[in-house]
Amino acid sequence: MEEKKQRIRELTEQLNRAAYAYEQEDREIMSNFEYDRLYDELKALEEETGIVMADSPTVRAGYEVLSELPKVRHESPMLSLDKTKEPQALAEWLNGQEGVLSWKLDGLTIVLTYRGGKLFQAATRGNGEVGEIITNNAKVFKNIPLTLPFSGELILRGEAVIKYSDFEKINAGIADIDARYKNPRNLCSGSVRQLNNEITAKRNVHFFAFTLVSAQKEDEPVKFVTRSEQMEWLCAQGFDTVEECLVTAQTVKEAVQAFEGKIEKNDFPSDGLVLTYNNIAYGESLGRTAKFPRHSIAFKWRDEVRETKLLEIEWSPSRTGLINPVAIFEPVELEGTSVSRASLHNISIMEGLELGIGDTVTVYKANMIIPQLADNLTRSNNVKIPETCPVCGRPTHIKEENETKTLYCINEECPAKKIKQFTHFVSRDAMNIEGLSEATLEKFIDEHMLAEPADLFHLDRYREQITQMEGFGEKSYQNLMASIEKAREVSVAKFVYSLGILNIGLANAKLICRQFDNDIEKVRRASREEMVEIEGIGEVIADSMAAFFEKPENGKIVDDLLKEVHFAAEETVGEKFAGKVFVITGSVEHFANRNELKEVIEREGGKVTGSVTAKTSYLINNDSLSNSSKNKKAKELDIPILTEEEFLKMLG
Repeated sequence: MEEKKQRIRELTEQLNRAAYAYEQEDREIMSNFEYDRLYDELKALEEETGIVMADSPTVRAGYEVLSELPKVRHESPMLSLDKTKEPQALAEWLNGQEGVLSWKLDGLTIVLTYRGGKLFQAATRGNGEVGEIITNNAKVFKNIPLTLPFSGELILRGEAVIKYSDFEKINAGIADIDARYKNPRNLCSGSVRQLNNEITAKRNVHFFAFTLVSAQKEDEPVKFVTRSEQMEWLCAQGFDTVEECLVTAQTVKEAVQAFEGKIEKNDFPSDGLVLTYNNIAYGESLGRTAKFPRHSIAFKWRDEVRETKLLEIEWSPSRTGLINPVAIFEPVELEGTSVSRASLHNISIMEGLELGIGDTVTVYKANMIIPQLADNLTRSNNVKIPETCPVCGRPTHIKEENETKTLYCINEECPAKKIKQFTHFVSRDAMNIEGLSEATLEKFIDEHMLAEPADLFHLDRYREQITQMEGFGEKSYQNLMASIEKAREVSVAKFVYSLGILNIGLANAKLICRQFDNDIEKVRRASREEMVEIEGIGEVIADSMAAFFEKPENGKIVDDLLKEVHFAAEETVGEKFAGKVFVITGSVEHFANRNELKEVIEREGGKVTGSVTAKTSYLINNDSLSNSSKNKKAKELDIPILTEEEFLKMLG
């Protein structure tokens, strides 16, 4: 019994850590398959022993309310649903009753309240008991009605989602691969909970109603006999609703298969189905357990899993230096297609699987789309992490942050990084040349139009070639040329930052350029000793700057660029944060992103760095109580931790 109790504690801690990483930090430390497997093991142990920890994921639902948004307590707790992966279990659950089968959308659950025909309040599900009021943001969702034909009080629930097509467009506009959003759900969560609804409006959030909580007119409730009647009525009020169909025990399996056939073509993220008794009175008469309501049950797709043999681990360098492990295995048929490779995401996941060449592994498709390794059945653990980059042969480096290990090539001259030089050069904080995605830059490089950054200013030589490229036409070409011309005027600091010098962020570039009167020739000739004397510039940064300009090949790059650009007058810098060093971590709500907050600090003379040290003046983190490594370090060093609200008060 003691061993089982200990296993319950281990599983609870492990699952909570994975859920927090996914929901709060937008990162994945275990696969969906692994999470479900451990969850099922925990649930079985709890049922066997009768022991359920207070923080068990089987009884605790939703994320913690952490933002500065106003809070609201729900009239009744919003419980999670019990779940199954067996269509036969759905037929048995119906118990002779008619049911409504619909998508289980993968977004953020929202409660809407209308009074007098107008939207009165919108709130998130939060932790099931307390949510956050996001009314201003809901008003800019793409498809929420602000006024209704119904003039009484109406309360309903639904899911806010960002469609795959919008998600891809948003990510395509972010040049830095590492800064791109991981999945639509996390992007939606951040978008819905913004304090600035201008940002929400740009994210194309959609709302799909799935439950009518209540409808009252002049103290008389509007009564419905069935769920399908409720949904038809909500449609008549102007709401988009989740796709649904009526089922019986005899037809539910066929209906599940029909939904399954639509997954690949769906433009919205889903993670299963929901089955609800159509007869409202019958469903409500069943009551609820401490964990789940009895009127509905969730269905999660049973992953099609195949055994195969691991042939090799391919180490795939990215353009940012990150080297991803990819499992190569004997081809297997999954969900109708042949699969022979799957990303392992990072070293931590690879090590957890104890992979060895020749091992028998099981493979599945996450959400029936993305190939993943589910398990390693033989665990010979003989895979070696490469000590050199597979492209340039120079030494690799393992970085560990937030319990996740990743492998990097630290050679700035690595050919795999060539695209990075151009992507960084054209990015918003650098030369800000619009219309040059990574894919477009790759095409230009492959066609030998670009060899060094200055070549970007001579793309007009290839007008005919560019206008005939796929995705390009005369209008796209003209827009690109206009953006390039606009980029010819740039600040000295952004110019220096655009060069992609190791360890040099925009904040450091501004400090250095300011010290040398924004004179690029003085900056180029500055010695290590002169730069170290600048407040906030240490030996590492000084060495990087000096080493870069000492190389003749870099001197040529700069000389060629100086023939193409001219320098704009510098903005006046305030002194409110002069001499102060900030670190920003976690999500932000008052600003579009952390870069925008960083710019505000720098405009007032402050500096933003990436890690907490004894030189840090303040750590900005809306979750001041979290156990993140940066919070722990700040507390150890007695460095104040500010929320955005507190920072804004300092800013005045």
